[in-house]
Amino acid sequence: MQKRKGRTGRVRRRRGSSDSRGVNESYRPEFIELRKWLKDRKFEDTGLVPACFPGTGRGLMSKTSLQEGQMIISLPESCLLTTDTVIRSSLGPYIKKWKPPPSPLLALCAFLISEKHAGDQSLWKSYLNILPKSYTCPVCLEPEVVDLLPELLKMKAEEQRAHVQDLFASSRAFFSTLQPLFVASVESIFSYSAFLWAWCTVNTRAVYLRSRRQECLSAEPDTCALAPYLDLLNHSPHVQVKAAFNEKTGCYEIRTVSRCRKHQEVFICYGPHDNQRLLLEYGFVPSCNPHACVPVPGETLVKYLPPADKQVHKKMSILKDHGFTENLTFGWDGPSWRLLTALKLLCLEAEKYTSWKKVLLGEVISDANEKRSLDTAQKICADFIEETHAVLRKVSDMKEREMLLINQLTLVEALWMEELRILQASAEVVSSLQASFL
Repeated sequence: MQKRKGRTGRVRRRRGSSDSRGVNESYRPEFIELRKWLKDRKFEDTGLVPACFPGTGRGLMSKTSLQEGQMIISLPESCLLTTDTVIRSSLGPYIKKWKPPPSPLLALCAFLISEKHAGDQSLWKSYLNILPKSYTCPVCLEPEVVDLLPELLKMKAEEQRAHVQDLFASSRAFFSTLQPLFVASVESIFSYSAFLWAWCTVNTRAVYLRSRRQECLSAEPDTCALAPYLDLLNHSPHVQVKAAFNEKTGCYEIRTVSRCRKHQEVFICYGPHDNQRLLLEYGFVPSCNPHACVPVPGETLVKYLPPADKQVHKKMSILKDHGFTENLTFGWDGPSWRLLTALKLLCLEAEKYTSWKKVLLGEVISDANEKRSLDTAQKICADFIEETHAVLRKVSDMKEREMLLINQLTLVEALWMEELRILQASAEVVSSLQASFL
C-alpha cells in the first residue's frame, strides 16, 4: 500500500491550483470508513472527494466546478473535536479534579493520545486512521537538520522544541492520574513521542473556533477544534475563502471566494504567512509564495558600514527605539521599505545626521544617501546569496551521506532554494534602482 502523505508530511510545491488532475482515492477503505462515520454524524456531501495530486500529495478534489461564494464544506458540530468532546469523555472527571487546571491544548492532546491507544475501540478511530503518522515541523526534525535552517528560524525551532518538551514534562503528573483508565502503564501510553504527535496534530490541523469557557480548564484561550475531512484541504496563498462557525446551522462552514474548475484540487489559505512561518507551524514549504521573504537580522547591518563612522551606535539606537531593527526583509519585489529606510539612516553622512527623523518619515535626503543605501543593500543581498549557496552545497553533501534523513533534508533544501530565488529577484530589483544613479 502506498504510504499515506499527511498535509504536513511532504514538501509542498505549488503555484496555486495544480494543472494536473488528482487521482481519486475515495475508494480507499480508510476514506470509505471516514465518510460513513461523518454521515452518521449528519455530515452532508458537498461534492469534494479525497485525491492524490502531483506535487501536493493528499488533498480534496471538486467533482464539479466551484463558483465564487459557493459552499465548499459544512461540517456539523457533532463532527468537531473540541474541549467539550474531551470533557464529555472518560477523561472528563480526571480533568475536573486536577489542579492547577490543565490547558485546553493539553486536554486535546491527552484525548488524542488516549483515543489513539484505544485503537478500534475508539469512537474517533475513523478520523484517527487518516491522520499522518508523523510530522515535519522543525520540532520533529533531527538536531543536525535543524542546524541547517536559517538562523532566525533555527532559533524559533529550538524555542518550539523547548516549549513542547517543557509542556510534556510538566504534564506527566497529570498523565499519571489517568492510570485507572488503562491496563498498560501511562508512562508507555503517554510517551514523549505520543505527546509530540498529538501536539503536532493540534498545532498543524486545528481550525479556529472559540469555545465557551470551561471552568475545569485553565484561562488560556480555548480556540482550537479538529475538523475531520475539512482538514484534508491544503494551503495555497493564491486563494481566498471565508471560514467560520455558523451558529444558525450549527456547522463550521467554508465558502470559496475563488473559482475552481472541475476535478481540480480545492485549496484554502492558512493565512498570509512567509515560508519560514509555514515550515515552523505546518511543516511544509510552498513554491512561489507571494508572501515569502528573507529576513535580515538588524544587528547584521552594522557589518556593512565603514568602521570609521563614529555615529553608528547612535544610529542603531535610533533604529531600535523606533522599531527599525526588526521585520527587515528581502522580497520578490526587492528590499522592504523598512530595510531600505534603516539603511538610509545608517548611511547618513555626518553633516546630515540631524535629518534622521526625515529619513524615518520616508523623505529623500540626497542622491548620495540613496545610492549608498542601495549599494549596501546590494552587498548584503550578494553575501546572503553566497551564504545560501554554501548551505545548499552542505545539504547536498548530507543527502548523499545521510539517507535516513533524506526527506528532512529535502524539506530544508526546498526552503533554501526558495530563499535563493527571492534573493536573486531582490538583487535584480536593486540593480535596476542603482542604474538610475549612474
